[in-house]
Amino acid sequence: MYFAVLLTSPKAPSLERSLVDSLRNAWGGGDADWLAIDEAAEFPLDRIPANFEEVWQSCQSMGVDVVIVPAQGRRKRMLLADMDSTMIEQECIDELADEAGVGAHVKDITARAMNGEIGFEGALRERVGLLKDLPVTVIDKVLNERITLMPGAQALLGTMKASGAFAALVSGGFTSFTDRIATTLGFDTHRANRLLSHDGVLTGTVAEPILGREAKVDALEQFTRDLGITDADVIAVGDGANDLGMLTRAGLGVALHAKPAVAAQCNVRINHGDLTSLLYVQGYAKTDFIAG
Repeated sequence: MYFAVLLTSPKAPSLERSLVDSLRNAWGGGDADWLAIDEAAEFPLDRIPANFEEVWQSCQSMGVDVVIVPAQGRRKRMLLADMDSTMIEQECIDELADEAGVGAHVKDITARAMNGEIGFEGALRERVGLLKDLPVTVIDKVLNERITLMPGAQALLGTMKASGAFAALVSGGFTSFTDRIATTLGFDTHRANRLLSHDGVLTGTVAEPILGREAKVDALEQFTRDLGITDADVIAVGDGANDLGMLTRAGLGVALHAKPAVAAQCNVRINHGDLTSLLYVQGYAKTDFIAG
C-alpha cells in the first residue's frame, strides 16, 4: 500500500480538486483526503504507477509536487536535517563572504560544490581561507541581520517533536550558526564544522576533520543506533551533493529545492512546497501542525 501526495506552495495554494480526482481515477486510487484545502491532498494506491515520472514532470509545470510514499512506517521517529538552504534560506559562508568583500567568488564555489561539480572538503577550505582576518563579531552580525528561517521550519520541528521524534541538525556549515538555529527551532542536537579564530579574528582555517558527506551518514548511523531505531525510521532533508549519502540511506530522503544533480538521485523531490511538505508526506494534516 502507498499514498500519493499532491501539494503546492503555501504562499500561493493552487491545488485543484479536478487534478487530484483525475490522478486518483487514472491510477485507481482510493478516496482523496485533503490535508490542507487548496494546498495538499492524498489518496491510497496499491502500487507505484508506471507513468509516475511522466506525471511528475507534467505536474511540475503546474506548480504541483507529487510524491508517492509507502504506507507502512510512514510517520518517522527521527528528523535528520541539513541547515544551509534547508532549515535556513541562506548559505552562511556566502553571507560571511559578503561581509569580507569576496561574496561573488565564494557564491560561485558554493554553487559548484553543492551541485557536486567539485569536492566539498577542498571547496570548504578554499572558501574559509578567503575569510581570513574577518572579525569574529561579524558572525553575530550575520546571524542577526542576514539569516532567516526556511518557511515551515517551526511547524516541522514543533509537530515532529510533539509526536516524539528525535531531531538532529547536521551541517557542512559552522557550529557558530548551527548552535543558534538548533536552539531556536528545538533540535535535540547539532553537528557542524568549527571555524578557527585567534585574537578576535578568523584564521582562515577550519578544524579538522571536516564534516562533509560521510560525516552526515556517520551521524545517521550513530543516532539510529543510540535510539534503537533503523534507517527506515528516519526522514532526512537537504539540497546539496554532500547530503546525498544521508538522503539515500534514510527511509524517506527529501530533496528540498535541491540542486539538479541531487534531485535526480532522490525519489522525493519538493520544488514548490516548503518544509511543511515533510509533514504532508508523513500524513499530517494542517490541523495537526504545532508551531515550534
